[in-house]
Amino acid sequence: MAQKDYKLWLQYDKKTSTEIVSKYLADVQGIVSLGNSETSKIASKELEVGLSEMFGNKIGIKSKAEGGKNIIIGSKEVLSPEIQKEIGNFDQINEEGFIIKSISIKNKNQIIITGKKDIGVLYGVYNFLRLVQTNKSIKKLNIVDAPKTNIRILNHWDNLDRTVERGYAGFSLWNWQKLPDFIDQRYIDYARANASIGINGTVLTNVNANALILTPQYLEKVEALANVFRPYGIKVYLTARFSAPIEIGGLKTADPKDIDVANWWKNKAKEIYKRIPDFGGFLVKANSEGQPGPQNYGRDHVDGANMLADAVAPFGGIIMWRAFVYSEHDANDRAKQAYAEFVPYDGKFRDNVIVQVKNGAIDFQPREPFHPMFGAMPKTPLMMEFQITQEYLGFSTHLVFLPKLFQEVLESDTYQKGKGTTVAKVIDGTLTKTKLTGIAGVSNIGNDLNWTGHPFAQANWYGFGRLAWNPNLDADVIADEWLRCTFSNDENFIKPVAAMMLESREAVVNYMTPLGLHHIMDTGHHYGPGPWVSNLSRPEWNPVYYHKADKNGLGFDRSKTGTNATAQYAPEVAKIFDNLETCPEKDLLWFHHVSWDYKLKNGQTLWNGLALKYQEGVNQVAAMQNVWNKTEKFVDSERFKEVQMLLEIQYKEAKWWRDACLLYFQQYSGKELPAGVEKPTQTLDYFKSLKFPFAPGN
Repeated sequence: MAQKDYKLWLQYDKKTSTEIVSKYLADVQGIVSLGNSETSKIASKELEVGLSEMFGNKIGIKSKAEGGKNIIIGSKEVLSPEIQKEIGNFDQINEEGFIIKSISIKNKNQIIITGKKDIGVLYGVYNFLRLVQTNKSIKKLNIVDAPKTNIRILNHWDNLDRTVERGYAGFSLWNWQKLPDFIDQRYIDYARANASIGINGTVLTNVNANALILTPQYLEKVEALANVFRPYGIKVYLTARFSAPIEIGGLKTADPKDIDVANWWKNKAKEIYKRIPDFGGFLVKANSEGQPGPQNYGRDHVDGANMLADAVAPFGGIIMWRAFVYSEHDANDRAKQAYAEFVPYDGKFRDNVIVQVKNGAIDFQPREPFHPMFGAMPKTPLMMEFQITQEYLGFSTHLVFLPKLFQEVLESDTYQKGKGTTVAKVIDGTLTKTKLTGIAGVSNIGNDLNWTGHPFAQANWYGFGRLAWNPNLDADVIADEWLRCTFSNDENFIKPVAAMMLESREAVVNYMTPLGLHHIMDTGHHYGPGPWVSNLSRPEWNPVYYHKADKNGLGFDRSKTGTNATAQYAPEVAKIFDNLETCPEKDLLWFHHVSWDYKLKNGQTLWNGLALKYQEGVNQVAAMQNVWNKTEKFVDSERFKEVQMLLEIQYKEAKWWRDACLLYFQQYSGKELPAGVEKPTQTLDYFKSLKFPFAPGN
């Protein structure tokens, strides 16, 4: 039974309703596989296993469509002219897209799953299996689908010693010691899981990079992984440490304008592509948080990115250059620094450079307004960077359904080309017509049996993949799909649990950082509250920098009377954020320093409203526990108990957040807690005294 946790959303549970099974069997008697590539074999095998398990009835593979009703799978080039004619226009899809269509051949109904390429067929097979997993009809099918972004990628913050930065699900999947000769079944299952949701790339190594990964000893291991992932449509990428020419190349400098440095990278690229012809390219974190970069040599981001871009360009590689920069030498508002540093370079990067921008201007907080760079660089491809791992959202002990956060960001209107210029349209290239488009997610995967540390954290990996494929998908749809594939199709289970998932992210915001508060987590490990922290060497590492609590009020003034960060947005958006009356209350303390007596829209003062939000978050977790406790009859006992125990931790920690933060802020407001807010049972000094030297992921 424990295997259930390992299978993710590819459970393929046997259907309990004979009526449903007989309906499916009326339309599917066999599988006809027309291709013979590795990818084709994987597609037909997956279809055979999935359908046989779900129907409790062997569905075999044959090479010709003889007799009965079949599912015929194969790319355009292996389909007969007769079938191609039935399918119609392949121009509706791109190279990775698929078509699933019910057709009639010689008076026999058949289902065709096809695409321009074998990888499209594989994506189509997983889509078809999902229809069956979720009990959807497979009669009169006419599905045409293709990904809206080119690069859909997981960023693993995995170190070569198998620790994972901000990883809360055990150690790294990549066992470098045993590679290249030992291929763990997990690598194959990882590839299956990613292909099933359309993820087509993986960055194996941490953005805080280690140059050793670029040495022959490690490249041989990377090659072994690339060989496993290739048939699943997944390209391998690596992080490039900017100082690698010095550290492993014996050069005296890593100056991007130095001819020897440029040549070193060109030769390194050649060496990698010789081993891995479809190597994706490099992800680079430079001149941020102590990482080396072009600025060490008086150069800029364009110099650094373009030098690397020229090295991989002959092989079709790309450079993902991260915009997460903030400098200890810049006393300006940290939220403004990436925009100030990058927007002037618009249009100066090579065509194979994509700038990777976090969803908000600070750092993966429970809630941030969308990053002002989106829409502000029309001549430069921008790639979204989401964090699937829950660095600032309670780690893998808290149930938080992140597609709600992702969707909120993607739907935000930048107004950069007038109303309707959403972040999603910037990301998928419809706005700027950029050829290179992408979306990255910082992975939450480790070697825990259930991959993600919390059974429900699997939904964040799943949801990320679905939104990378189509940034316009609704979080409600994703929750419903994932629950049906992972647990049960029973409506009595789906309805309450989906509602619980969809509210979970708001609950976390309420008990951690309501009304636009941000970055008040404890230092370094970001585990638990630390609004009092003020002793770190750089001001912008301290929570007090972000909340600015004093006797007059609370919040960071980023309006035109403060740091004027609002001016980095389009005028329509700036106007909304600038004005206390129109600024959404969810972002209030992000943009304004507000008096404790300020009246919120519900008539409460800021102090009372803040305290009631913290309490509401705690109450929401109690309600989640209530919902889950009623699901026992729908779920296997292992997963039921696991989630139950984790929700108990979440409830305790929600109260910890509420009490610690309110006691701290109360020193400044000088006001009593309003009716309805539970009184803390510990003192502020007690909360300040808590230490977590071995918090995971640090």
